[in-house]
Amino acid sequence: MRKYLLLVMLPVIIFSCKSKTVSLAVNDERVNISDFLDFFQTLSLPYLATDTILKRKEPETSIINYNLFARLVPDTILTRLFGNNQHPHLYAIGKVRVPHGETYLFIKGTAKDRKALYILCFDKRNRFAAARPVLYSENDGNVNGQAELDNKYTLTLVNQRKAADGEIIYHKDAYVYNEGSGLTLILTETNEAKTKISPVYNPIDTFARKHRFSGDYAQDKRNFISIRDGRDASRFWFFIHFEKEEGTCKGELKGEAKFVEPGIARYRSYSDPCAIEFTFGSDGVSMKELGGCGVHRDIKCFFEGYYARRRKSDGRKPDQRPSQRGASSPTGGAAHKT
Repeated sequence: MRKYLLLVMLPVIIFSCKSKTVSLAVNDERVNISDFLDFFQTLSLPYLATDTILKRKEPETSIINYNLFARLVPDTILTRLFGNNQHPHLYAIGKVRVPHGETYLFIKGTAKDRKALYILCFDKRNRFAAARPVLYSENDGNVNGQAELDNKYTLTLVNQRKAADGEIIYHKDAYVYNEGSGLTLILTETNEAKTKISPVYNPIDTFARKHRFSGDYAQDKRNFISIRDGRDASRFWFFIHFEKEEGTCKGELKGEAKFVEPGIARYRSYSDPCAIEFTFGSDGVSMKELGGCGVHRDIKCFFEGYYARRRKSDGRKPDQRPSQRGASSPTGGAAHKT
């Protein structure tokens, strides 16, 4: 009788072991990528998320330990919005599995001053393939956003805002996942008039420009970096303005950067998680966002790229005097006569 009872109970025991729920709330080294993906509840398509999800309180059972997340997924996808020194609280929202294909995860991140909803893509072998924020809380009060994954696995992001004249302006981007290239933009649509171009005001234009690297660097009239003298030779004031993707993605930032080694300076502030690195060459400057600058730009573009130095009408760089030559300081400071 015992033998028959054991035969009856054995499948139940095996099933219970296999269906045991894994917790992601602690950094359990035994949790692998398959466990991580299995933890997420399945979402029905089409799945639509709006800004309200960022305000919603998530259950404790959906918590993801940050260190566990960083062990399985590159955490650089979070630092671009939250910065290197801020670990957001993470929550599992849900998943969509494509039969014999990729898997999409929706994860919510929250910190003191910002919240974001991400989509993560894993290929059919469960390898991380792509990620991007699809909603975040740093838009102004007049902007509404939504993200939808439809039955054909097309991701559509829509932002709407009310113009001064009361007109509803929208911008829509559609993406599809392609193995090897991640999320690919396939459609952009907007009703915003491209002829409405407002002037760009440079708040540091009149500042002194005697420093070796002081001057204006540009890609065109709407994409430029202004460098002006700082409090000493190791610092400088900067103003950045850029407009990408036909002006639909903009960024702007003013601050003071400090040289950390010859020709390389960084912007960091106690009151701002944004960090930017400037690398100066003989004829221009390269800019790279180190993280946390989402409040200063639109969600799908970054502070990055090379900007050539503008020259005066006589062909000289700003404040370059042909009759004077001097050695620069180790930090790239202004030249001094000897």
